[in-house]
Amino acid sequence: MKHLLNERICALFRSNWQHTFTYWSVFFSFGLCVAFLGPTILDLRCQTQSTLQEITLVFFSQQFFLFIGSTIGGFFSKTLVSSLSALALSTLIISVVFAIIPLCHKLLLLAFALAVSGLAMGIIDTISNLQLVKIYQKDSTVFLQALHFFVGLGALVSPLIADPFLSETSCVIGNSSANATSLTHLRKKLTGRSVHNVSSVPLHTEGEVVTNVSYAFWIMAIINLPVPIAIFILMYRERLFTCGSDPSRRLLDGDVLAMKTWGTTGLTEDAGHQKETSRSHIDLFSCCLLGNTHGFPSSFFGIHILGGLVLFFSDGIVGSYTGFVYTYAVEPPMNLLHKTAGYLTCVFWAAITAGRLSAIPLSYYFKPVRLLVVNQVGVIVTLLLLLIFPNSSVFLFIGTCCLGLFISSIFPCMLALTEDILEYKGCATTVLVTSAGMGEMLLQVLVGSVMHNKGSFSFLLCGMIFSCLGFTFFILLFFVQQNHRNFTEALPNNSCTERFDQNGIKTCSAVVLNSWDVSEQKASIDP
Repeated sequence: MKHLLNERICALFRSNWQHTFTYWSVFFSFGLCVAFLGPTILDLRCQTQSTLQEITLVFFSQQFFLFIGSTIGGFFSKTLVSSLSALALSTLIISVVFAIIPLCHKLLLLAFALAVSGLAMGIIDTISNLQLVKIYQKDSTVFLQALHFFVGLGALVSPLIADPFLSETSCVIGNSSANATSLTHLRKKLTGRSVHNVSSVPLHTEGEVVTNVSYAFWIMAIINLPVPIAIFILMYRERLFTCGSDPSRRLLDGDVLAMKTWGTTGLTEDAGHQKETSRSHIDLFSCCLLGNTHGFPSSFFGIHILGGLVLFFSDGIVGSYTGFVYTYAVEPPMNLLHKTAGYLTCVFWAAITAGRLSAIPLSYYFKPVRLLVVNQVGVIVTLLLLLIFPNSSVFLFIGTCCLGLFISSIFPCMLALTEDILEYKGCATTVLVTSAGMGEMLLQVLVGSVMHNKGSFSFLLCGMIFSCLGFTFFILLFFVQQNHRNFTEALPNNSCTERFDQNGIKTCSAVVLNSWDVSEQKASIDP
C-alpha cells in the first residue's frame, strides 16, 4: 500500500512540479514580508520623522489588510488564469513596495504602501494554499508542510538582510543623541510587533536623518523579483497568454485528479482532462450567501466554524508569542538582559521553520489528525511547563523552541484535514486562512492589553487559555466530522452507477455532495 501511495504522490508531483515550486516560491515572498517590518521599524520612524506611537500604526495597517486580502483571495481562484494572474500581480506588488518604501518620507504614504503589501500577502496566502489543496487533495498534507516551511525560511532571511543596514544609534540627530542601548532594546521589542510600553523612551523627530536601511529594502526587492517572473513563465507554459485560450479554464484542467475508475487491476486514477464543475472555493462572501447553503446539514457549517476556530487560536498564539516574548523576558520575574532576550524571537521562528521541515516526511507516514493531536497536546504541555517554571531562563529558551516545533505544522495539517472531511467541496481553505489571519491580528492586541493591565505573567496564562480553547474546538470538530460522514454515507444519492467506456473499462458515476447544491453530478463518459 505504501508503495502504491508513493507512486501516486510521485506521479502527481511530476505532473505538477512547476506549479508546486512556483507556489512554494510565492510563499517565500510572503515570509519576507512577515518579518521585515519589526527590525526596520525604528529606521522607518527616522525616515518619516514620526513618533514611536505613530509609526507603530503601520503594523496594524499591514495586518488589517492582510486579513482583507485573505478574505477576498478566494475570489481569484475560479480559474487558472485568474489565480496565476493574481499571484503574479501580488508578488510584483511586493517587490514594488519594497522598492518604494525608502521613498516614503511621510507616515501616511508608508502606511498606504504597507497596506497594499498586506493586501497582496493575504491574496497570496489564500490562493497558494488553495491551489496546492486542489492539485494534491488527499495527498496535500506533505506539500502544504513544505509550503509553510518557505514562510519560515523567508521570515529568517528577511532580518538577516536588514541587520547590516540598521542604525545602532539614533538615526535622527537632534540636540542630543539617544542612548544606543535604548534603541537596540526598542528594536528587539518591536521585532515581535510589540507596541506597548514604548512611548516613554525619548526619540527625536526633528533633525538630520542618518539611515542606510534603504539598501535593505532594495536588496529584498531584487531577491523577490524572480518570483513574479517564475509565475509569468508558468503562465506562458500553460499557454494562458494565447489569445485563443479558453478564459474559463479551470484550475484542475490537465491535473491527475478527481475521476476514479475501476478496472481489473484495481483502483486507478484517470489523468484525463476533467473539467471541474463545482463552484467550490471562492471568496468568503460568496461562501456565506444563504442561497448557496440551502439544504446542507448543520455539520457542514460546524466543520467550517470549528476548523476556523482551531486556527484562530493557534495562529493567535504564534502572533502573540512572537510579539510579546521579548517583553515578557526582560520584565520581572524573568529579568533577562535585553541582548539575551532578543534571541528568543529568532529561536521561536527557527523552531517553526525546522518543525515545518521535519513535518514533511512525518506527513507522509502519519495522518493529519494524529499529527494535530500530538502538536496541540505538545503546545499545551509546553505552555504549562513554562507557567510552572516562570523564573528559569534556560527553560524559557527550551520551551520557546518546543513551542515553535509543536505549533509549526498545525495550520497545514488542519487545512488538509478539514478539506479531506469536506471532500474538497467546501469553502474550508478560504474560511481557515481568514480565521487564522483574524486570530493573529485580534489575539495579539488582546494579549498586549492584558499584559499592560495585569503584568507580564498574564502573557503565558493567555497562551495557555488559547491553547486549551483550540484543543477543545478540535475535539468538537472530531465528533462533528463523524456525524457529517455518517450523514453523507446515509444519503440515498451516495450511489454508484456502473458504465463501460469505449475502451471497455468499468467506470463509476457517483452523486457527490456539492458545496453549492445537492444535485447529481456525473463524470462525463463518451459511450
